[in-house]
Amino acid sequence: MANSPSEILLDTSPRSPTAPYPWPPQPEDRRSRAPEFYGFVAWTSTYLLFVLYILWALLPNAWIQWVGVTWYPNREWALLIPSWTIVVIVLTYIIYSAIAIRATPAFDDLSSITDSRISLPSQEDNDVNNPYLASVEPNAIPELYDIPIGLVNSVLYRDALRRVADSKRGASRTRSSRK
Repeated sequence: MANSPSEILLDTSPRSPTAPYPWPPQPEDRRSRAPEFYGFVAWTSTYLLFVLYILWALLPNAWIQWVGVTWYPNREWALLIPSWTIVVIVLTYIIYSAIAIRATPAFDDLSSITDSRISLPSQEDNDVNNPYLASVEPNAIPELYDIPIGLVNSVLYRDALRRVADSKRGASRTRSSRK
């Protein structure tokens, strides 16, 4: 067991997912500089490979053979590799969009409104008092529930629903008075 919080070893390190590191982080002069070297090597090797690719694509065959390279891929791959890479990237976006659209429920499906992780109050809570009204009381911290869509609509569109109900009542009165 650790004697102080500074001796606590966390499970993972930003440098390695398996190597623990002490908390709080060490000062700059005590940290490893390995990530900087790895980044520099990756950066320089990327530029070197790009320069070799450009030279392979643009130099004449005689110059490449003069350097001592006897075999290299056909020059058509200088165009095919970037073009196929772009096609694969575009198709990846299209396929992921199609999968997302395919997984989207229909508008008339109940799962477009709710899912299996819905949190509703228990039936016992509904019998005693309305759990949705608990937030109205002063200094109350109500339980966390999902609000049913019918309750949301009745609060948001109360005036519109009242006007529709009044117009229906008025229309039914005029029909009954005509008969």
